[in-house]
Amino acid sequence: MLKSKTFVKKTRSGGVLKIVREHYLRDDIWCGSEVCKECKDEAPVLQEHACIESDLCSYPHYLIPDTNVLLHQIDILVDPLIRNVIILQTVLQEVRHRSAPVYKRIKDAIHEKEKHFYTFTNEHHRETFIEREQGESANDRNDRAIRVAAKWYTDHLAKKTNGGSLKVVLLTDDRANKEKAEQDGLIVYRCEEYIKSLIGNPELMDRLALQPDDQNEITGSKLLFPEHLPLSRIQSGIKNGMFLQGTFHANRDNYLEGKVFINREGEEINEVLLQGLQNLNRAVHQDVVAVELFPKERWVAPSSVVLQDDSPNDEDADEDETENNLKGVPSDSSVLKPTGRVVGVIKRNWRPFCGMLSQSMIKEATRHLFTPADRRIPRIRIETRQAANLVGQRIMVAIDGWPKNSRYPNGHFVKNLGSAGDKETETEVLLLEHDVPHQPFSQAVLSFLPQMPWSITEEDLKVRADLRHLCVCSVDPPGCTDIDDTLHCRELENGNLEVGVHIADVSHFIRPGNALDQEAASRGTTVYLCGKRIDMVPELLSSNLCSLRSNVERLAFSCIWEMNHNAEIIKAHFTKSIINSKASLTYAEAQMRIDDTTMNDDITKSLRGLNRLAKILKSRRIAKGALTLSSPEVRFHIDSETHDPIDMQSKELKETNSMVEEFMLLANISVAQKIYDEFSECALLRKHPSPPPSNYDILIKAAKSRDLNILTDSAKALADSLNNATVENFPYFNTLLRILATRCMMQAVYFCSGMDSDFHHYGLASPIYTHFTSPIRRYADIIVHRLLAVAINADSTYPDLMDKHKQTALCNNLNYRHKMAQYAQRASVAFHTQLFFKNKGIINEEGFILFVRKNAIIILIPKFGLEGAVFFDHKDRPSPRLSFDSEGPTLKVEEHTFRMFDKVKVTISLDASNIQHQRIRMALVEPGFITQQLGK
Repeated sequence: MLKSKTFVKKTRSGGVLKIVREHYLRDDIWCGSEVCKECKDEAPVLQEHACIESDLCSYPHYLIPDTNVLLHQIDILVDPLIRNVIILQTVLQEVRHRSAPVYKRIKDAIHEKEKHFYTFTNEHHRETFIEREQGESANDRNDRAIRVAAKWYTDHLAKKTNGGSLKVVLLTDDRANKEKAEQDGLIVYRCEEYIKSLIGNPELMDRLALQPDDQNEITGSKLLFPEHLPLSRIQSGIKNGMFLQGTFHANRDNYLEGKVFINREGEEINEVLLQGLQNLNRAVHQDVVAVELFPKERWVAPSSVVLQDDSPNDEDADEDETENNLKGVPSDSSVLKPTGRVVGVIKRNWRPFCGMLSQSMIKEATRHLFTPADRRIPRIRIETRQAANLVGQRIMVAIDGWPKNSRYPNGHFVKNLGSAGDKETETEVLLLEHDVPHQPFSQAVLSFLPQMPWSITEEDLKVRADLRHLCVCSVDPPGCTDIDDTLHCRELENGNLEVGVHIADVSHFIRPGNALDQEAASRGTTVYLCGKRIDMVPELLSSNLCSLRSNVERLAFSCIWEMNHNAEIIKAHFTKSIINSKASLTYAEAQMRIDDTTMNDDITKSLRGLNRLAKILKSRRIAKGALTLSSPEVRFHIDSETHDPIDMQSKELKETNSMVEEFMLLANISVAQKIYDEFSECALLRKHPSPPPSNYDILIKAAKSRDLNILTDSAKALADSLNNATVENFPYFNTLLRILATRCMMQAVYFCSGMDSDFHHYGLASPIYTHFTSPIRRYADIIVHRLLAVAINADSTYPDLMDKHKQTALCNNLNYRHKMAQYAQRASVAFHTQLFFKNKGIINEEGFILFVRKNAIIILIPKFGLEGAVFFDHKDRPSPRLSFDSEGPTLKVEEHTFRMFDKVKVTISLDASNIQHQRIRMALVEPGFITQQLGK
């Protein structure tokens, strides 16, 4: 059956366009229930005996939630107890438009067989489709569509069960919708009513999201925040320039301050400073907000004060502190910033937050404050009856709302993650907090893996270069199982050298658009934690079929150059290939072969050739202005039984590390140029923007304090300056300077060539660059492989590959995933560092001052690659006389002056006084007289 609507639309040029919309209705859409034998014959989803013990519903029943229940009570619906739920198409479509995270969670639940969630396409069923009536709002029409579908199910199941032993229960928190459903003879309850009726499951009550009426009941009557403006006023204000739209970023060190980064291009002001609770006006980190800019005479400078929200845990008492906090904090008057206030929230970007419960001091209270692990998130008030059991546990909490008369947002308990400090729990927390997808791969994803046993086919041999005879080998860190790359070097008959970089052909196994491809694109990157790896692709690929292990035949994508002995490229070509690696070496093993003059086998000769050429390539790169920077990296030695760190040291780099890096860089540059030449509008490239001059201020000051001059006009000038920056009897000075230079850099990012004009990679001093060499662990490389394959006619293209807008959206996700992976890795190192020092007690070590602050010095311990702060202002005892000079920068403490890169001796220990925010504590041992004056 076909329904169609015809209407006319006026075009920009003044013409009239006739539009016809067709809507197909069917009568063969299946109800999904086991009890029905007449509908389309498919595997049933909804169970015949849909039993859940309830005081209200003592009979078998299916649940139909309306849109708001699905949006707000998703934590209830995904609980394992809730099964046999009908998700209407009307509801699913509305949720998709209103909340991407909730939509993903409900789609995941629908795919879980044991949940028995069924999607009913009521908008295309002849008996449940309804048209919008004249004067009826879209929201009212959708509510009526839900009631009509619920009525159809009630009548349909009654026929199949001879009178209706199996019922349908509609869940809605909308009063008008509930009344109309009751008039229609439907069984309908509010979500809270139904959940309270479930027998033996009181913990589900904690997961109920508070409704606006409930939130007003548990907050005070005192108005603490300005009213948010309605969306219509916000939109008109943005249009006429009265307001600015941007993303709110809370200050990690000062809960009374934040910034709004303005999203619109062409705006004179790209960020607005907010200070004080009223001006922050209930914005939460990452919310999209509208801000009103203050006149210039009200602009202030960012505060230099560290302020944590340490007001009492008693939620009734906390309101009394608000007036004092609203007054703001002292500012450094040297640099005034555009300042304003939040007038409304355009989009909330709330997610479930990890943290710990601060139990109320009031006996038998059910309202408590939750403190998130992320200091940028405000504390959240929740109701729970299991507070005593949750103390000392890591839990997840979701925000439900933030009324204008509440000091804190209101929320609800979601999940208990485990004991704080437990290794598995803390790993789960850091993965969740950094939004790292780490759930097991779904059956839909795994279904696209090749069948085992797998082998190279005759067809593969016909279309690929057979390079199995070449003496290729891999060089990787110890224990590496996801081997992306192998290399070879051999002399040609004409006296030149053939050098090959052979990369795992992951794109052969992951085809565009299937579930495996979509999952890899979503994950974006493999995440390496201490002792744990979160794969981007399933293990069958990452550690087996794609891994270029020794003595097995593997599919590869090869980049092969003919070079002269001065490492100058004569010609390059790219080909899909078949290889058989002759050795899987560690960096140390490869170095040992190169250095051992008694070894002269083919593998060793190949390595020596590669190493010699790599040195030439590196010196040539550095001569062009490539930067050699430094960052303290640490390696843990893990106990084989307890899996705790038993030793910790800075990573040592060998010549072979540099050898592999040089050829990976060369392959990436060669491929970048090839795909850009072929696809100038849709090549996926990587750029490294040059930093703004102000980024270098601290580096220039640090060098100047030692009578050295650092030039930053270009990457070459900087590289030359760093090479010449040495201090007599201070060999570590240059490394410190390079560590500091690293902190001045911008983040490298992926981009689509058709959407940008600046391709330059500042750090590598290369006009063009991409990522080709690690497709097992980076999705960007898979796209680059596909582009290269199309360029050499080794594979066919597909629409999304040539769409620069979709390519840009993909790049945005990849940049986000890479950034979060880096943060997660740092958090993992920090946690394992805490574990190491927990078992070591107090350690004395030498270090260097990396930064000087107004009330502290930041110290680097080279032995451990560890940074920590020594503070000179104390809450519990008199503070010494402090004098800070920002020009130096120097900090005078009593009679001693500290400056950057000074050598100090400190004690290092673990401060576990705050179980959620444990930190490494450093205390000065030398200079000694400072220690005595501080009463140590």
